[in-house]
Amino acid sequence: MHRVAIASTPLDRLTTYLDPDRAERLGAYAVRAEAMLSGRTIWNVNATAAGGGVAEMLQALLAYAKGAGVDTRWLVLDGTPDFFAFTKRLHNHLHGSPGDGGDIGDAERRLYEEVLGRNLDALRSWVRRGDIVILHDPQTAGLAAGLRDLGAHVLWRCHVGRDEANDRTDLAWSFLRPYVEDARGLIFSRRAFAPPWVDPDRLRVIPPSLDPFSAKNREMSDEDVATALRHTEIIDIPDDRGSLSFVRRDGSPGRVRRHSGLVLGGAVPDGARLVLQVSRWDRLKDMAGVLTGFVGHLPILPQDVHLMLVGPDVSGVSDDPEGREVLEECVAIWRDQPAPAQRRLHLCSLPMDDVDENAHLVNALQRHATVVVQKSLVEGFGLTVTEPMWKGRPVIASGVGGIRDQVVDGESGVLLEDPYDLDTFAEQLDLLLRDPGRAERMGRAARERVRTQYLGDRHLIQYVDLFASLLDGD
Repeated sequence: MHRVAIASTPLDRLTTYLDPDRAERLGAYAVRAEAMLSGRTIWNVNATAAGGGVAEMLQALLAYAKGAGVDTRWLVLDGTPDFFAFTKRLHNHLHGSPGDGGDIGDAERRLYEEVLGRNLDALRSWVRRGDIVILHDPQTAGLAAGLRDLGAHVLWRCHVGRDEANDRTDLAWSFLRPYVEDARGLIFSRRAFAPPWVDPDRLRVIPPSLDPFSAKNREMSDEDVATALRHTEIIDIPDDRGSLSFVRRDGSPGRVRRHSGLVLGGAVPDGARLVLQVSRWDRLKDMAGVLTGFVGHLPILPQDVHLMLVGPDVSGVSDDPEGREVLEECVAIWRDQPAPAQRRLHLCSLPMDDVDENAHLVNALQRHATVVVQKSLVEGFGLTVTEPMWKGRPVIASGVGGIRDQVVDGESGVLLEDPYDLDTFAEQLDLLLRDPGRAERMGRAARERVRTQYLGDRHLIQYVDLFASLLDGD
């Protein structure tokens, strides 16, 4: 187990985007939190420091907590490839999907407990009685009992789930229940994700949030967008008058490096309109379905429109062994297309060795896109939906899981009732591409929805209320 450095971010920076009453409330909660949590450490434990939405959320949220005077720290599990293959299987089962089709049985339980037992040994040297520990997702649930025995207040935070249970979700919950029942509280992104046996008094619903000042979301000029994408050979833009500089999460300066060969299919030509999906290479994000749906409807789509699928360099994501397989499936689909179609399809793998540069490039891509899609088959909460909404981009997304909460259909985006219906997906995409006025109105409404519902002040306030109830009488 290893610690992740957390930068300290002034909490009042968020007030730039808050109405006065919200800013005042946030300040009052910060004072309350600092007094209430004095002498305690808030620990967050998850499976990776980079490459997924949980890591991105923690980077921002913990920095604000630290800036508010709260002693907060972040730990990442050490695990084996077999452990992460199994926990990815659990993750997929909680979404109702078979994943790799492997077992969830006694042998897997022994592996799970053995790896987490070694991580618990490391935790014993850090966690003190009275501390609060937030365990994130299936990978960490087995730590709850040991931490409780240390005298810590343990919360388990589940970022994944499915609204309608099936045999696979039941199997995953059957495996996890003995572990998560040792936690004092269970936190879900949607109430529907919680299994029926969860005690309502221990249940909290806290959706994720977006940080408008992270490298992925901070404002960028059109010139800086163009320069970043040209320098990395992602978009063939002739204009090079912008800056390659960006601000890292710790406030230090960064600069976009020169990259080549990131895009299979070559750079998107200058002047082309771009349809974009940014996701992990995960079957449940259905990158292959987006690619197939776009290719199968090229005759109805405007000729100047290109598709780009963007994911992380799979060698840089340690807790997702499925990524390489999904990327290879997409590459095989691309190779099967005739040359004219290939020229309109682009697969981009962004480097993960500098997470802030990666985030800056995603920011530039989302701002350059004409339409952003997220055709997930299931989704806990789509930060890759919230991010382009914040940038005023129209979004077409599957009406599944947390995306239903994020997007108001027809107002702040388009929801697809059936993510497997590729004809409807292509028709909705074509309608939006041919009506720029509608797309612009949706983009404006999308940004306002994020501002009012999904910024960090709401998220932090919910956690302070939860901690207060946890420590009541302690």
